[in-house]
Amino acid sequence: MRQKPTVLAREIVASSRLFRVEEVQLRFSNGVERTYERLVGRGAGYGAVMIVAMIDSDHALLIEEYCGGTDEYELSLPKGLIEPGEDVLAAADRELKEEAGFGARQLEHITELSLSPGYMSQKIQVVLATELYEERLEGDEPEPMRVDRVNLRELSQLAQNEQFSEGRALAALYLVRDLLTQRGAFQP
Repeated sequence: MRQKPTVLAREIVASSRLFRVEEVQLRFSNGVERTYERLVGRGAGYGAVMIVAMIDSDHALLIEEYCGGTDEYELSLPKGLIEPGEDVLAAADRELKEEAGFGARQLEHITELSLSPGYMSQKIQVVLATELYEERLEGDEPEPMRVDRVNLRELSQLAQNEQFSEGRALAALYLVRDLLTQRGAFQP
């Protein structure tokens, strides 16, 4: 295993309500020094969840929400922050109820994904939700989210949809499709 670089200095060089930009000065094992910048969340944080909610054996739920980063309404999977005192599965069930109007009798942690590990420290927990039932909780969304669905057989077409651009969501859908196929719960 490679030796991690030595941290020579760290400094927050910019800050907003949601994010901080941290400058990190590093020395690598070969003596080369570099300055990296990375986007870090405010405070310690409790993490985030992304839910692949299977409405039936073939279809996962998608939600449509306004995304400030792209300045567009985008389709993606339900997701949100883990609140203090919540575990990953409880947060997934709550977010699913808030964003899509469904709860799940079965929740399973699948994996952890990052968005851009070279520049961002944030990670998200992927959860598979099955045996859904209708239940809505009040959330912090500024407007109701439209709920849609995608057939797991049509993921390559979804990736071509101009309204769907989140790589983590696409990866999560493919991972769940492969897992369900291995378990015999999905027939490609």
